[in-house]
Amino acid sequence: MKSPKSSAALPAEFFPRPLSYALAAALFAPLGAAEALAQNVLPAVEVTAEAIDEGLGLAQRSSSGSRTGIATQDLPASLEQVDEQTQKQRGDYDVVDAITRSTGLTAIGTGGNGGLAFSARGFAGVNSVGVAEDGLRLGVAAGSVTYPSDTWGYERIEVLRRPASIVYGSGTAGATINAVRKQPSRERSSEVLLGIGEHGTARVGLGTTGGIGETASYRVDVYGHYTDGERDLGRAKGGKLMSTLRLQPDSDLRFELLADISDQQPERYWGTPTANGRVVESLRDENYNASDSIIRYEDRRLRARAEWKATAGLTLRNEAYYFKADRHWKNIESYSYDPLAGTVDRSDYLEIRHDLEQIGNRLEAAIQADAHNLVFGWEVSSASFTHSNNSPYGGASTVSATNPVHGTWASPDPTLPKFDTDTTQHALYLEDAWQLADDWLLLAGIRRDVYDVSRTERIAGTPFDKTLGSTAWRLGLTHHLTAATSVYGQVSQGSDPVTSILTLNLANRNFDLTSARQAEAGIKQRIGNGLGEWTAAAYRIEKDDIITRDPVTPSISVQGGSQHSQGLELSAVITPAPRWRLEGNYALVDAKFDELIEAGGANRAGNRPSNVPRQVANLWAHYRLDSWQLSLGGRYVGERFGDNANTVTLPSYVAMDAALSWQVDPRTTLRMLGRNLTDKVYADAAYGGNQYVLGEGRRMELVAEFKF
Repeated sequence: MKSPKSSAALPAEFFPRPLSYALAAALFAPLGAAEALAQNVLPAVEVTAEAIDEGLGLAQRSSSGSRTGIATQDLPASLEQVDEQTQKQRGDYDVVDAITRSTGLTAIGTGGNGGLAFSARGFAGVNSVGVAEDGLRLGVAAGSVTYPSDTWGYERIEVLRRPASIVYGSGTAGATINAVRKQPSRERSSEVLLGIGEHGTARVGLGTTGGIGETASYRVDVYGHYTDGERDLGRAKGGKLMSTLRLQPDSDLRFELLADISDQQPERYWGTPTANGRVVESLRDENYNASDSIIRYEDRRLRARAEWKATAGLTLRNEAYYFKADRHWKNIESYSYDPLAGTVDRSDYLEIRHDLEQIGNRLEAAIQADAHNLVFGWEVSSASFTHSNNSPYGGASTVSATNPVHGTWASPDPTLPKFDTDTTQHALYLEDAWQLADDWLLLAGIRRDVYDVSRTERIAGTPFDKTLGSTAWRLGLTHHLTAATSVYGQVSQGSDPVTSILTLNLANRNFDLTSARQAEAGIKQRIGNGLGEWTAAAYRIEKDDIITRDPVTPSISVQGGSQHSQGLELSAVITPAPRWRLEGNYALVDAKFDELIEAGGANRAGNRPSNVPRQVANLWAHYRLDSWQLSLGGRYVGERFGDNANTVTLPSYVAMDAALSWQVDPRTTLRMLGRNLTDKVYADAAYGGNQYVLGEGRRMELVAEFKF
C-alpha cells in the first residue's frame, strides 16, 4: 500500500477470539430468547413472504444529507438508502457489497487498505469519499478506512452523492457513506445469523434488544466471520461487538452510552501482476505475499449522547466520543510478472504501524420557529497519531509465477517510530430548512473548519506547525409539483485535503485544502399505490488546487491543478406486479483533468482520472411465490484507466449474483446465495502500474436467519 499503515494489538482479555465469541453468543442467545418468549408469548402469525421495503427511502428522514433531519423527498441532493431487508435479500453482508450496488459507486480499495475506498462522481479515494456512522465521521488511521466492514447491526446504509462539507467537513467531494445503527427497544427481541459456504466460509451474528427497569433499554450486536479464501494466504477473519445502553426518564430527555470493539484480519492480498496491462487468468488464484505477512485492524470506540427537548421549539444535543485505532501491515506489496521466464519479481517489503487516539465533542441546538427549522452546532476533536515504518522498504526476491514459494518477510531496514502528529479541529455550522410555502423549501447552510497540525520527528527531519481552514456553504431549493413529486436544484462548495492531514509532511506543509464546487438539479417521485420510487439527477463538480507540477520545473510539486466531472444518475425501485420487484440504477460520468502535470513534465490535461469508470449500472429482479423468493442481480462497470496517463486499461465487466430465499415460518428464513455465477475474471481496481486487484470468483453460501 504505498501509503502509511499501523498497529498495536489489543490485550487478549479485552477482546476474545471474535468468531468464537460470536459463536458462543449465538448458541446461548436462543436460551435467553426462549425465556423471553415464555414471559411474552407471541401471537400466532400466518406465514407470508418477506415484506417489501420502502424502495429508495424518499419518505425516510435522514441526518446524512442535512442536520435538520428533513425527509429525503425534500432534500435538494441525491441521497439513496439501502435498508436492511434489501441487504438481506441480496446477501450483502459486507459493507462494500451494499455500497457498490448503490448508484454510481465503485470499490477501489485493496484488502490491505481496508477496502472502504470508493470512486463516486469522478472522484476517488478516502480523501474524496467519506465514511460515517450515525452522522459522525469515523476516526481513521491516515487514509485507511476499515470500519464498518460488515452490515450486521445496521438498519440501513445511506449514500449521499455530492460535496457534503456542510455536514461532515472536508474530504467528501464525491460522496459520503453513512451507516445507521439499529436502535434499542424496550420490547425484547433477538435475531441470529448462521452461514456456511465454499472456501471454508462461516459467519455468525447475534442481535438482541430489550428493556431494563422502567426507563432503560439496551441493544447488543455481535458478529464474527471466517474464510480460508479462494487463493493462497486467503484466510480472513474478524469480529465485532456493538452495544448501546439508553436511559430515557421521560419523552423529553434521553441519554445513550455506546461501546464497540472490532478486530479485522483481512486477506493478505495486494493484487495480481499483469502482462502488458492485461489480466493473466492463469494467475488468478495465486498470491505472492510472504507466508508471515500481516494485515490487522483493531478499533475501540466509546460514545456518550444526550438529547433534551427543552421547549416545544428548542432541542439540545451533545455527543462526546473516544476512538482508538491500531493498524499493522507487514507485506510484500509490489509484483512484476515476467511471462518468458515464468517468474514474478517481488519488491516493496513494507512494515507499517499506525496508532491513533481521537477524542471529540459535538454540541448542537435545533430550533423550530415558524417556517424555519434551524440547527446550530460546534464540533471539536483532537487526534494523536504515531507512524512507524521500515522506510526505505528494502527487500527483493523472485518466485515462480504458478507455484510460488512464499518465503518469509525479510527487510534490511528496521521498523521504527518515525513521527508523531497532533491535530485539533474546530468547526462551527449553521443550517436552515425554510418552508417558504406549502410546496417550496429552501435549504441553506454554512460551515467553517479550522485544523491545527503539529508534527514532531522521532529520528530525523524538521518539526513544523500548520493551520488549515475552509469555509463550506450550500444553497438548495425544492419544489413539490405534487405531494409525491418534487424537483430540486442546489449549488454548494466544500473542500478536500490534498493528502491525509495526519501524515502531512515537510514537502506538502505549504499546501492548502482543495476546493470543490457543485451544481445539481434533479427530480424525485413516489409512484402511487405503492408501485415504487424513482429519481434522476444531473450535476457538475469542479475541483481546484489539486497537486500538480511546476510547468517550468517539473521536479517541484505545486498546487494549481484542476479537474471536473459531470454526469447523469438514474435510480428506481418498481413493483410492476404483486409478485415482482425491480431495482435498478445507472450512472454516466464524464470526468477529466483540466490542468495536471505529473513527474517528468507529462501533461495529463483532458485525461480521465484513474479508477473512474464512465458508466456503472446495477439491476436486480425479485420474484416472490408464497414463502419463496428468487432474486437475480447483475452489475456492470465500464472501462477504467489504471493510471492518470490513461495507458493502463481495466476492461469493463458484468458480474451476476443470485439468491433463493425460503421463509420457513415467521421466525426462520433460509437463503442460498450465489456470487459471480459465471465465474467472471475481472479487475476491481488497479494497484500501481502493473498490478490489478481481482474480484472474487464464483462462490456459494447457505445462510439461516432466526428471530425470537
